Amino acid sequence: MSSELKVRLSSEMKVAMKAKDKERLVVIRAMQAAIKQIEIDNGRTVIEDDAEILPILDKMMKQRRDSFQQFMDADRPELAEQETFEMKIIQEFLPQPLSADEVAEMVAKAITDSGAASMQEMGKVMGLLKPQMQGRADMAEVSKIIKATLA
Repeated sequence: MSSELKVRLSSEMKVAMKAKDKERLVVIRAMQAAIKQIEIDNGRTVIEDDAEILPILDKMMKQRRDSFQQFMDADRPELAEQETFEMKIIQEFLPQPLSADEVAEMVAKAITDSGAASMQEMGKVMGLLKPQMQGRADMAEVSKIIKATLA
């Protein structure tokens, strides 16, 4: 069994090479390199499950969001623009993002299901939500929603 995402990344890399789209190619190769690095770090030859790849791409998105914010704060719009471009490419390989309403609904359900009543039980709620939302929502924002609900 081969990962659908890895096959898609490989295919998109070939398309970018043929089109001589260097900017897109750099981002796709960075995603492939991040996946390969995790495989090496974990002593595995191949990651075959998309569920293992989503957290890697999600982490790349988070890094780009953080860099974007830092560049905007430092008044470097040209660098922020590059981060935006990279986020758009990475987002193509992630599942459809959840809407604010969907996130709120899932948080409310997870709080009910876990029986969490205070901030001390936030970990239970995050534990339920993270696998469902991986790559589909900014977990930092989800965390803020949970905190506001439990507070």
